[in-house]
Amino acid sequence: MEKSRKTRVRFAPSPTGPLHMGGVRTALFNYLFAKQAGGDFILRIEDTDQNRYVPGAEEYIKKALDWVGMETVEDPWKGGPYGPYRQSERKEMYRQYADQLIESGHAYYAFDTSEELEEMRERLTRAKVPSPQYNAAVRMTMKNSLTLSQDEVNARLEAGDPYTIRVKVPRNEEVRFHDLIRGWVQVNTNSMDDKVIFKSDGMPTYHLANIVDDHLMKITHVIRGEEWLPSAPLHILLYKFFGWDDTKPEFAHLPLILRPDGNGKLSKRDGDRLGFPVFPLEWIDSTTGEKASGYREKGYFPEAFVNMLAFLGWNPGGEKELYSMDELIQSFSLGRVGKSGSKFDAAKTNWYNQQYLRATSDQELGSSLRPILQDEGLTIQDDKLPAYVELMKERATFVSDMLEGRYLLEKPMEYDEKVIQKKWTADSPAMIQKLISMFEKMEFDSQSLEQAFHDFLQSNGLGMGAVLPLLRVLVTGQGTGPGMFDIMCFLGKAESLDRLSVGLQKLQNG
Repeated sequence: MEKSRKTRVRFAPSPTGPLHMGGVRTALFNYLFAKQAGGDFILRIEDTDQNRYVPGAEEYIKKALDWVGMETVEDPWKGGPYGPYRQSERKEMYRQYADQLIESGHAYYAFDTSEELEEMRERLTRAKVPSPQYNAAVRMTMKNSLTLSQDEVNARLEAGDPYTIRVKVPRNEEVRFHDLIRGWVQVNTNSMDDKVIFKSDGMPTYHLANIVDDHLMKITHVIRGEEWLPSAPLHILLYKFFGWDDTKPEFAHLPLILRPDGNGKLSKRDGDRLGFPVFPLEWIDSTTGEKASGYREKGYFPEAFVNMLAFLGWNPGGEKELYSMDELIQSFSLGRVGKSGSKFDAAKTNWYNQQYLRATSDQELGSSLRPILQDEGLTIQDDKLPAYVELMKERATFVSDMLEGRYLLEKPMEYDEKVIQKKWTADSPAMIQKLISMFEKMEFDSQSLEQAFHDFLQSNGLGMGAVLPLLRVLVTGQGTGPGMFDIMCFLGKAESLDRLSVGLQKLQNG
């Protein structure tokens, strides 16, 4: 491959449903690689399998990439110099390449019916063939242009008989290529089958369309999931058959994202079962109405989602774990992508989100929180919202978690029963009344309140555990929460004293 060519990579998903987080990671690694090299990141929609096309899936892919901040240089909506960028819109150009392979002797027409193909597989199974397939050892027993006369082939084509075009894989050759992650890969063609490259509906299969498009779009690096590794030797052969060896891209096959227990590829079922999303955005099936949760709707920051994905399979070395997109671009290397699968860790994903939440300004978090509060019928003054956020953010993983502090916005109607049963004694009313009297004479700032409280404990010979839990439960109704004196400062003197007095009266009246 020419070293001087501009780096061009493509993310080429199929619109067969929502984009899995593994697909987003593939897009991310392509994006990081291209941006670091000053190259182009391209989105191509591979919709050759029209039977599996799902309405809305294309738009979902675009919205998912937009959400995580991966801007494309060329795509089906922007267009570009090598378009169209949907394979279904490129349909007319593929036939000439299939014909070229037939003319050069590297492909052939196959007229076998589905029944004949099934009979072939059963015959091979009975003969104890470990992997029954349509290959060099079988093709001469089948109904194709290698076994039929030219006249019969022409007659069948003119009659409109259904056919496919299969690649003619040579017998007993070594196919060798270098993978940027896995090193040298070598496969003997005897283990390969004659894949269908053109279907009877006039559409190419992935194998042909993928190679032709990558060539015409001047793709320099193909970075994709390891599920495509078994197809790579065929693709190497196709580049050779077309005479494109000198311009074929370099390959890198990414490891799988595994279930949390490490047993198998992460799937939607795993997310449903274990309670975490496997899709970037929520997806509603237009046919069944079935809903699948998304990271965006669950309240994850896109930056946290990207950071988590980057570390699934890649590791920059060192202790640093929080990377902005720009830092990922600067640090990324395919050489530091592992060969083995990476276990997904939902708790670690939440940790990333928590770190990004804490690093977000109180004002920005307040803007995100306000509509959530409004949906709950809770109101707060604009000037108090940042202080509310500051109190609640350290205990939150998601913005919505800060709803836990609704007791700061409405008086408690109930009091934590466990605290009352454990801490309330016959001496408690008098003790609380003394606290009220002390607080009434004070300026309300957190440091003064805390110092006065400690002095109160010492002068009355009381321990922290005998008084602070009761103070908290009377003011908030809760047994836990942020710093108690920070809460009282937020509420203000009048509200804090009123809550103490009302709570004391309620507990005395039983």
